[in-house]
Amino acid sequence: MRAQEITFLKLVQGDKQFQVPLYQRTYSWGREQLKRLWEDVGELVDQHLSGEPTAPHFLGSVVLAPGQIQAGGVQRWLVVDGQQRLTTLMLAFAALRDHLRSTGDERGVDRVHRQVLVNEFHEGLDHYRLLPTQADREAYTACVRSRAEAGGSDNVGAAYRFFRGAFAEGHEAGDERWTATVETVLKDLLSIVEITAEPGDNVYRIFESINNTGVGLSQSDLLRNYVFMLLPKRGERVYQELWLPMQQSLGPKNLELLVWLDLIVRGNSKAKQSEIYREQQKRLQSLAGDEGALQYEVEQLAQRGRRFLRIVEPARESSPKLRAVLERLAAWGGQTHYPLALHLLDLVDAGRTTPDDAAEALRYVESYLVRRLICQTPTTGLNRIFMEAPTNLETDRPAAEAVRRFLSGRRRRWPSDEELRAAIRGKPFYWSGRPPQRSYILRRLEESYRPSEPVDFVKAALSVEHVLPQRPAAAWLQLLDEETEENQTPQELHDLLVHTLGNLTLTGDNSKLSNHPFERKQQILESSALRMNLEIAEAKRWGKAEILDRANRLTDRAVELWPGPIGGIKPVGEESPGWTELRAALVVMPSGTWTTYGDVAELIGSLPVAVGAYLGSNPSLIGAYRVLTVEGKISPSFRWPEGGDRQPPQELLASEGIRFDAWGRAHRSQRLSAAELATLLGKDVAQPVTQDPLPEGEDSAAAERFRTQLRKNWPDAHDAVLAALDFWRRQGGYVNYGRFEETSCFPMLDAGTSHRPHLMWPVGIYPVSGTVEVVFQYLKDRSPFDDTEQRRELLNRLNKIEGIDLPEAKLELRPSFPVRVFAEHGEEICGVLDWFVHTAALDLAQRD
Repeated sequence: MRAQEITFLKLVQGDKQFQVPLYQRTYSWGREQLKRLWEDVGELVDQHLSGEPTAPHFLGSVVLAPGQIQAGGVQRWLVVDGQQRLTTLMLAFAALRDHLRSTGDERGVDRVHRQVLVNEFHEGLDHYRLLPTQADREAYTACVRSRAEAGGSDNVGAAYRFFRGAFAEGHEAGDERWTATVETVLKDLLSIVEITAEPGDNVYRIFESINNTGVGLSQSDLLRNYVFMLLPKRGERVYQELWLPMQQSLGPKNLELLVWLDLIVRGNSKAKQSEIYREQQKRLQSLAGDEGALQYEVEQLAQRGRRFLRIVEPARESSPKLRAVLERLAAWGGQTHYPLALHLLDLVDAGRTTPDDAAEALRYVESYLVRRLICQTPTTGLNRIFMEAPTNLETDRPAAEAVRRFLSGRRRRWPSDEELRAAIRGKPFYWSGRPPQRSYILRRLEESYRPSEPVDFVKAALSVEHVLPQRPAAAWLQLLDEETEENQTPQELHDLLVHTLGNLTLTGDNSKLSNHPFERKQQILESSALRMNLEIAEAKRWGKAEILDRANRLTDRAVELWPGPIGGIKPVGEESPGWTELRAALVVMPSGTWTTYGDVAELIGSLPVAVGAYLGSNPSLIGAYRVLTVEGKISPSFRWPEGGDRQPPQELLASEGIRFDAWGRAHRSQRLSAAELATLLGKDVAQPVTQDPLPEGEDSAAAERFRTQLRKNWPDAHDAVLAALDFWRRQGGYVNYGRFEETSCFPMLDAGTSHRPHLMWPVGIYPVSGTVEVVFQYLKDRSPFDDTEQRRELLNRLNKIEGIDLPEAKLELRPSFPVRVFAEHGEEICGVLDWFVHTAALDLAQRD
């Protein structure tokens, strides 16, 4: 085998084709891997634009084996390892080409297409520089060919859409050189080690050996080995007295984190956790031969390790004020604040600031994080802000003042009081951040009442409750009908209010509260120990006016708890984060889907009219034509930009797979709701508790409620549904039930071992609403259905049954079909369930 370091452009240029063999898994990079790659690209772009010397970024290796070559054909290479990187970069270039087309740069389009994506003078499959496995091939070639269906719901389509959005946002924010610089980085500054096998080598054995390696050394292991190699005389004592106690107290993950934080606090704000060893080695190599200096370095690291322990275990902090704020940040979760917190503890221990001053500084950090979450400010660049803080704080003023001034910087987006008030009134807080962070904010608001007998939140099993229910009964909608605006339905008003902070509280009685009328909820809330619940119970009704009044009161408390930036006024001319989120939502929509102005408004906390006005003035936005009226029609006011040569919107949507009826209405099953858009954006969209299976086994009382509700609401389907559930039990599954008023049902399967459960369920059945949800959203994280092809097969098998029409664009969501389909096609549904169990069992056998 031969190895050489090479740029991506040099790797792919020439009449060649990279074929991904069938034994390789399908393309599997998700949003997190794509974001990490794009952040690395962004750093190289920034360095290049600022004139800094730019060293290539090592992307990894690609192992190739020579394939067959025919006279006049292309040189074929089998991709033994590295197909995920190759596919990702090819999709990035496809997105770059299409971005250049949207800006009118036809020469750039031609350059990228010919240099990277295709073999210009070859036809058929030889035309493509990369040929993925057959499962990914159609989705990939759609992107290379710029076909209407490019950017579908699978991982290939999602990656293409990710890069289209990244280019659009970067072009908007960057200078005129930005796009060209990104092209340069992708072509010439991403370094790959090309490893080439010789003819006759056993390619599959190479693949096996690469993918069956043992556990490698961590970055901190490598650093430890290097340091003690340089300590031949003092090594044993330094290890026993300093390194080993530090390693034992922190554990392997936190030790590695400490070694990275040590670099950051020392001023290396661009250090990557994957390159800790190389950066520390570079810093320490000048001390080789001076064991005293090296011992001092280990002593400094050990001291910093003890400070770091006070961050991750706040009970170790002796100052009450500092301990309290460290506990709050630990409860908030995440590691974003670690660099600044460690720097502040360095200052405290060095006597350069006081514990109280450091506590006030960290209070500003907490406020910064909380306000950004409530206002749904994009998290892009957040880690970088805190990594740059230690070396950018002003040193001629108290630490708290310096931190507040630093975080108040214009490009650091600390929301003002005005923005906070608007977000609490209008944004869907229930979709912000992670569930523990949402609960934390509500907990802090409750604590702000300063009750004489505070609730022990550690022991109390509290969860977030919607006062106005997520699934309102008719009485709730009748109440809202009194407050609707012109051309607004009660359901639309409900959707704008239901997830806002003014409608949310904490309770241990979710199952009792359910979607009962407000009068019943009042009776339960009156007995609550929480002051905020007693306040809600005092209201005479619960509609728009009451929710907004409570939002105003909560804002007053939030402003007191979490102070704002210096100045406290939103910068003039700064775009609302809502429009950034709107553009991101349009980008993540798979081809073959549509949404409404109301859905987008609910997502970003705006109004349908405002969304329509924004899209009307920006019709060239990616995916703007996919936003339709609530009836599923093209808005009469939608116009393409002048001078373009675009298909009429309905024709374009139809070419992507949207089905229209004779009245020009798009098919309802292909519509993405606000919750589905939020899910595609990566938000932690908490589903109603009723929709998630309980962990315990079958509950006879719940089973009886389910049967009764099904018999009452859908009598024709009752016997067939129960027969299907009996069939499921005979296949080795069992049935779980929800806890709320509508007692949902979930056929469960444990496709694991006694030591390692592997729970999954194909559908959820709702006996009142009469829907059967196919839970692709859960299955995509569970083998074997984490493979898009297996989910697609499940969808295709269901769609062969009359009455079921699940859109392929929702392979990562929860599309549904009517429960009445069971009445006529119960046996066919059982056939699909049988296939599901067989597929899971086969996967278990292969995993064992």
